[in-house]
Amino acid sequence: MARILLAEDDDSMRDFLAKALNRAGHDVDAVADGEEGLDALGEAPGAYELLLTDIVMPGVDGIELARRAAQIDTELKIMFITGFAAVALNAGEAAPNQAKVLSKPFHLRDLVDEVAKVMAAA
Repeated sequence: MARILLAEDDDSMRDFLAKALNRAGHDVDAVADGEEGLDALGEAPGAYELLLTDIVMPGVDGIELARRAAQIDTELKIMFITGFAAVALNAGEAAPNQAKVLSKPFHLRDLVDEVAKVMAAA
């Protein structure tokens, strides 16, 4: 399964998602914000296969985290989660590394299935 870096600022959501992904067989490191995510990526470039990040976070948001992560590791797959349907990448800007967006609320099975699809895409 995949080695995943999860960036989510909501403690309970972060724990919930990490447990679900761990149960599905993934190796998950969870961080509380974009700054911690950048630190984790910088400490071990190439260690993660997937960045799963909330879009709206204080400080370094998920989009900025993804852009900078894609510069650190060009092979890193990226998946966004958001509770704000109106939040989107600016028109005309390419999503880093062909990112997928999953809108909250979602079922955990949907998350696990989408992660599997992202990881299967070559």
